Amino acid sequence: MNTKNIEKQNSHLDLQDKAVQDIFALYQDYPEVPFISERRDKEGWLNAVRIGSEQLVPKRNVVRFEEDILPGHLILLWRIQFGTFTNESAYPKYFEYNYGINGSQALDEVIEKGYAVELSATDSLDHLNAASLKAILKHYEVAGYSKMKKPELMELAKKELSEEQLASQFALRGYRITPEGEAILAKYPEVVDRHPKKKY
Repeated sequence: MNTKNIEKQNSHLDLQDKAVQDIFALYQDYPEVPFISERRDKEGWLNAVRIGSEQLVPKRNVVRFEEDILPGHLILLWRIQFGTFTNESAYPKYFEYNYGINGSQALDEVIEKGYAVELSATDSLDHLNAASLKAILKHYEVAGYSKMKKPELMELAKKELSEEQLASQFALRGYRITPEGEAILAKYPEVVDRHPKKKY
């Protein structure tokens, strides 16, 4: 059984489970088995592969770079650089089924490696709508915001409220790619070049 790097993404799996064994057999000649979510209908997926309605993760997507990251990590960084990714963003199905990674785990890893950072509450204000900003200002009894538009509301909040005050009022946080993250994307441009594009 192909158990190389199993501790990195698939330590949660029961290797005595017949469906898990069957999945691992499909990836026997891969560098490692792609991430298999606990929530996946393993039998259903296996049947879909047999009839051709589901495909295996391409082998190239589970070849680690020298930085010990996979192509899927680079796609996540590419997604973050658009400036719209937050801790409430959903992870598209393609992270698991096309790139073989656990999206939320990959986020922790790119942050740990210094390729991305989670923004402060102050720097995440742009992800709130005007109504939410007004509610925060009202909570702290800041005056003069009733006719303001979002950019003005953000500036007022930054001027009048501390990071601690803002952080206590909302949990939404954005992410930003770092110069190191931009450099790693530039090092392996072929990964993003192959990825189907749409605007974010």
